[in-house]
Parts: sequence; structure tokens; C-alpha cells
Amino acid sequence: MGAMKPIWAPWRMEYILQPECGEEECFLCAAWQNPDQDADHLVLARYEEAFVIMNRFPYNNAHLMIAPARHVGEVDETTDAEGAVLWRLTRVCKEILTASVGMHGCNIGINQGKVAGAGLLGHVHVHIVPRWDGDTNFMPVLGQTSVLPQALTDTQRVCASVNVASTRAGINMDAVLLMGQIIKKA
Repeated sequence: MGAMKPIWAPWRMEYILQPECGEEECFLCAAWQNPDQDADHLVLARYEEAFVIMNRFPYNNAHLMIAPARHVGEVDETTDAEGAVLWRLTRVCKEILTASVGMHGCNIGINQGKVAGAGLLGHVHVHIVPRWDGDTNFMPVLGQTSVLPQALTDTQRVCASVNVASTRAGINMDAVLLMGQIIKKA
């Protein structure tokens, strides 16, 4: 058995060193407040009460987050309108990921509180993490490292190119139209 070889992931340091999320430092609020910088912030779509953004520090390729526009920390603090839009966008994003990246399944969840794994405590958001048969290997288990086979900008381009109307029938049309507004700059 040879010497252990490191896998460098210097982009993780940005995540490790980022400040706690107050409204003035919140990366989700910064993304929402600067629509002219959607490509830089990896925002895929906007709606009145919520938006879809790619996770800059993904657990897997095409890891998306759906967040309310308003800076709110707990799911029970969202309004009925915000909650409805969050779940509508979650359903549509699942359809888009199935069509665009061919995921076999996904993990969908909300981490509430630091002990539950929340890395961003001040702004609630829904995670959608695509999964494929055979995508779990020894790296996350033994090395606490994930290996992502595609660059974020490439994944952004793939997700943005999907014609949602051609995916499974029955998607709410206003959500289809919303996702049709996906950014053109990728």
C-alpha cells in the first residue's frame, strides 16, 4: 500500500471562513438583491416570494437550493405564500433535474439549527441534492470529501438548457413559465 495522496479542495476554505449569516452578510440576500449578478451568484430563477440558486459548495452535482426572498431563519416563520412557492419550486426543480442531469433520485430537505446540519442559520432554504445509482463511494465515508465530476458553470448551463414543458406532464404552468425565465448568461 502506497503513501496517502491528498486531494486538494481549496474552494472549501471560502465556505469554512465565511461569516455567520446576519441579514447584512447573507449570501442568499445578496443574491436576491442583485438580479444583475444572477450568473455570478448562480441564481437560476426568480419568483415573487422565492428563488432558485445553485449551491456553490455542493454535496453532489446540480445541488440546488430554493429560498424565500425575505430573510427568515425558520420554516415556521415563512408566510403561507412563501411556503407554497417554496414547495412549488421544489417540485419543478425536481422535474428539471430529472430532465437535465438524469438523476435517479434525490434528497430533498431543510436543515433547521446547527445540530441538524444547517450551515446557514439565518435564511431558511430547501436543498435538492441529485443522486445516481452508484454515486456513493468511499470518499464521503472515509475521507469526508466529495468528488464532483462536473464544474458548477457546466452544470448551470445544463440546468438552464432544459425545456421544462417537455418533461413529465402535469406541472403547474405558472411554474413552467417561471423556470422558462432561467438566466441566459451561462
